[in-house]
Amino acid sequence: MSRGSMKLRLESGNGSLAREYRIEGGKVEVRMFECDSDHVRVWLRLTPEQLSIHVKRNTVVARWLERRLGWRRLLQACVGEEPRIVQVTENADHAFLYWIPPLG
Repeated sequence: MSRGSMKLRLESGNGSLAREYRIEGGKVEVRMFECDSDHVRVWLRLTPEQLSIHVKRNTVVARWLERRLGWRRLLQACVGEEPRIVQVTENADHAFLYWIPPLG
C-alpha cells in the first residue's frame, strides 16, 4: 500500500454536497457534507458495485484508490473479495506482513 494521505476530498463549485473518501481498516468509505456547514456526516462503506462504477468510469476516486491500494486490491474490492493479511514475526526486531489472496 502506498504512503500518503488516506483521505480524498472532492468539492463542487455548483453548491452540491462535497464528498470525502477514506480508506479505513482496508475498506473504502465516503461521507457527504456541505462545505460551509460544521455538520459532520457518518462514514458509509462503498459497496463493490459503487467501487466498480468508479473504476469503469476511471474517476478521480478510482485513480486515487489505485495509487493507494494497488490495482489488485482495488479489483478484489470491486468483486467483493477480501484479502487476508497474515503477520509473521521471526524475532522481536522484525515483523513481516504477507498478503494471501482469497481462494476461489
